[in-house]
Amino acid sequence: MNTPPPAAERRRSQRASALKTRTYDESALDDLFEDHLKSSRKRNRTLEERQKETKTEAMIALSLGFPIDALLDSELAAGVLSSPGEQNDYVVVRNHILARWRANVRSWLFKSQIRETVHSDYDHLISAAYDFLSDQGYINFGVSHAIRSHFPDEHECGSVIIVGAGLAGLAAARQLLGFGFKVLVLEGRNRPGGRVYTSKIGKIGNFAVVDLGGSVITGIHANPLGVLARQLGIPLHKIRDSCPLYWPNGRVVDEKLDTEVNSVFNKLLEKATEARKALGESGEGISLGSAIEKLQKLYSVARSEDERELLDWHLANLEYANAGCLSDLSLAHWDQDDPFEMDGDHCFLAGGNWRLINALCEDVPILYRKKVTRIQYGDSGVEMVVAGGQVFRADMVLCTVPLGVLKNESIKFDPELPSQKLVSGGALLTALVAGKAALTFELTDPVALLHNVLGVLRGIYRPRGIEVPDPIQTICTKWGGDPLCHGSYSHIRVGSSGGDYDILAESVSGSLFFAGEATNRHYPATMHGAFLSGLREASRILHTWQSRNSDKNEPKKPLQKSLRFCSEILTDLFREPDLAFGNFLFISDPSTADDPKATGLMSIEFGKNVNQDTVQSLQLSDRCDQPLHLYVILSREQALQVGL
Repeated sequence: MNTPPPAAERRRSQRASALKTRTYDESALDDLFEDHLKSSRKRNRTLEERQKETKTEAMIALSLGFPIDALLDSELAAGVLSSPGEQNDYVVVRNHILARWRANVRSWLFKSQIRETVHSDYDHLISAAYDFLSDQGYINFGVSHAIRSHFPDEHECGSVIIVGAGLAGLAAARQLLGFGFKVLVLEGRNRPGGRVYTSKIGKIGNFAVVDLGGSVITGIHANPLGVLARQLGIPLHKIRDSCPLYWPNGRVVDEKLDTEVNSVFNKLLEKATEARKALGESGEGISLGSAIEKLQKLYSVARSEDERELLDWHLANLEYANAGCLSDLSLAHWDQDDPFEMDGDHCFLAGGNWRLINALCEDVPILYRKKVTRIQYGDSGVEMVVAGGQVFRADMVLCTVPLGVLKNESIKFDPELPSQKLVSGGALLTALVAGKAALTFELTDPVALLHNVLGVLRGIYRPRGIEVPDPIQTICTKWGGDPLCHGSYSHIRVGSSGGDYDILAESVSGSLFFAGEATNRHYPATMHGAFLSGLREASRILHTWQSRNSDKNEPKKPLQKSLRFCSEILTDLFREPDLAFGNFLFISDPSTADDPKATGLMSIEFGKNVNQDTVQSLQLSDRCDQPLHLYVILSREQALQVGL
C-alpha cells in the first residue's frame, strides 16, 4: 500500500512493529492527577504541601510543552502580563490551571473553580492565564459532552467558511463554534478526514479496519489526539520497538549484521550533521542525499552486497519518514522540527482513527462534494465558488487544503497569494514505498504490485510451513495522484527552511487564513500538527474579529441573517438528495448508506408542487414568498416507508 506513514524518528533508525502491540496504560498518569487534585483542594495546606503541589504542576506543564518557569512566545505576544515582576506568579497560576483541566479532560473547567484554590490577590492573573489557555485551545477543547454543551445557542461573532474537513478544518470548526462564530465547512470528498482515512476490509459482519492515511499518534504526552481518545474512552495500543527484517527471499537478516549496519547508518547521519555545522550558510544549497553519498565514499562503508542492501533499506526508511527523496531534502534544515517532537509512546487507536474524525464532525455543519475552485477575498469579506458555480459568502475563510493542492493551483485566489506562500515545489510524495520508488509505484499496475508483495510474503512464511493465501481484498492508495491532496505530507527541500512553514501559516488581508500540517513549523507531517494548526487559526480568527470590531458600537445583528445563513445551508444540502418522492426529500451521511437504521434528515415542502425538475433547479433566494419547509430526523428505513 502507498500510504502517508506516521512521522518516524528521523535521526536514529528505530523500527516499530504494527503486529506486536499492547494496550497503552494511562493509569499512572491518572493517579498522579487524582492525588494532585485532592491535595490542591485542601484549604489549610502547609508550606511544604504547597511547594510540592507547585513542583508537581510545573512537571505536568512541562509534559504538555510549557516551560517550567517561563512564558511561551505566544504568551508574550498575547500580553498576559501587566508587569514583568508578575511572571513567576503568573507561571504558577498557569501551571495550576493546566493541571486542573488535565485531571479531567472530559469536563469543562470554569474560572470560578480556579478561584476556589487560588488567592483573590491573583484574580487578574487567573483571568489572564485562563483566557489565554482557553482561546489557544490548551484547555476546554475536544469532543466530550461537557465541551459540546458550551457551544452558544446564538452566534455573536461573524461567519467563517472552512475549506476542508480534515483534522485541521474540524479542529478549527469546533473551536470557532464554541467562540460563537457561524461556521460552514466545505469538503471536496464524500467523506470527512482528508488524509486521515480508515477503510473497512473484508465482508459485512466480518471485517477489519485499516488506516490508509495518517495512522499513528506519535508521542502521547501533550498530544491533543490523546486527549480526544481519553474523552471518548478509546483504548490506545502502544507500538513496540522490535521489528525483524527479512531479505526479499524470506531469509531473516542476521542480527549482528543488522546491528552493525544500523550503527553505520547512524554514524553517517552524525557526520552529515557535523558537515552541516562546518559548512554554515554555504551548505544551504546542499541536499542530505548528496552529503550522505559523499560520506559513504569517504569512509568506504557497506562494502559487501548484503551490507549495501541493508544500508539502502535504512536510507529508504529515512525517505519514508521525511516524505521525500534524500536528494531533495535540505541538509541544513531537514530535521529542524526534531527538538519539538512529543514525548511518550507512539500508539495506534483501537478501531481506527475514523473514531476521532466521526466525533469531531458531530454538531459541525459540513457540505460534502464541494470542491472549491476560487476564493475571492478582501477587507469586506470573502466569496467562494465551488464546482458547479455555487457561490458561498462569509466574513472570513480558513483554507486547510494540503500544500500539494496549493502548489498545483487547484484553487484560484483573487487577488493572487503573495509569492512567498508558494514554496517547496515538487511532488510531496512518500509511503511505505519510499523515495523514487514511490513515484514509480504510482504508475505501476496494482496487479503487478500485489504479485510482488505476495512473492515476498510467501518467501518469508513458506519455509515455516505456512501458506500465504490470496487476499480477500486489496487496496492500493495513490495519494500522489489524488487531486485533493497531490501527495502525502510536507518536507523541507533544498533551498527552503523551517521558516517556510511560518510563511504558509500567515494570514492575508485579515480575511484569509491557512491551517494544516504544512503550516505547523514545530509539528509538520503529523496528525497532531494538523489538529494544533486548526486550534491556532481559530484563535487567530477570534482575535482578528475582536480587533476589527473593538472600536465599533454596532447594534446586534438581526436574527433574520442567522436564519438565512442556516436556510442557505439546508437548501444546498437538499440540492442532491439521497431519496426524493414528491414533496419529500431525504439525505444522510454517505458513510452509513448501507445501514437502514442510520438516521438522516427529511425535508417536507408545503405550498408548492415539487417535481424532479424543480428539485434539480432549487436556488438560494432572499425572497419572502418561498414555500415552507418542515424538517424531521428519520432513519433510512422510515424514510423508505414514507415513500411507499
